[in-house]
Amino acid sequence: MIPAAFDYARPTTVDEALAAIVEGGEDAKVLAGGQSLIPVMRLRLAAPSLVVDLSKVAELRGVRDDGDAIVVGAMTTHSDVLADPLIAQHAPLVAEATATVADRQVRHRGTFGGALAHADPAGDLPAVALALDAEFVVAGPGGRRTVPAREFFVDYLTTALGEQDLLVEVRLPKLAGQWGMHYEKFHRVAQAWAIVGVAAAVRRENGHIAEARIGLTNMGPTPLRATAAEQALAGAAADAGAIAEAAGHAAEGTQPSDDLNAQADYREHLARVLTRRAVTAAAGI
Repeated sequence: MIPAAFDYARPTTVDEALAAIVEGGEDAKVLAGGQSLIPVMRLRLAAPSLVVDLSKVAELRGVRDDGDAIVVGAMTTHSDVLADPLIAQHAPLVAEATATVADRQVRHRGTFGGALAHADPAGDLPAVALALDAEFVVAGPGGRRTVPAREFFVDYLTTALGEQDLLVEVRLPKLAGQWGMHYEKFHRVAQAWAIVGVAAAVRRENGHIAEARIGLTNMGPTPLRATAAEQALAGAAADAGAIAEAAGHAAEGTQPSDDLNAQADYREHLARVLTRRAVTAAAGI
């Protein structure tokens, strides 16, 4: 189908983009990679009066070292994230999950910030951001503010971004100590959305797991932390038995849905199995 008629703005700075969003009002939509917006516009499930294209805003692209964090511009493409040495060194979990996003064509167009702002519970990156305690830098008419990942994802396809806000960059804290990371994903076919995914970051000390962070994909309307499993792993021996026992708690406190891909109880089973696999790999066992 053909989208409904709309006005088009192509700003070159964040300030120009914010001005266009304010002028467009509640019917304005931001275009990043377009992988989510364009299909729904073609189906006329969305009919914005104004589309604000961010492709020419250079300050929203790139990865940089900012001392205690790696900063990823919201318009940085998935393919650029995958190729970046800072990501590989300090946030390999991001690279591993990004490599499972759709196919190469999508990864060359889709953007890091766009995937997070879209907040699809089956998306791979929101759970990773949650596991890494990422921070989201948001610009709006009142200036800039920083939103922690645990507060950014509010509900299904809903974030802390207001109608006149713009996600500028994402800060990924550098983790101190001996950390291992792994992303485990179960999907029906290659390049598909996750039926369940698990992002695990594990810090080891003296043969034990000192700390574990586990983000769950598609186990509720938002990404979730598997807090019961994290607590069970803290101080546990870094061996297969202890990890399997802790992973048995992975689905506690979740709200998986029933749909055509899987029933809720099957998703709970997958969460336990994938958590065991992800933590085992992250712990280097």
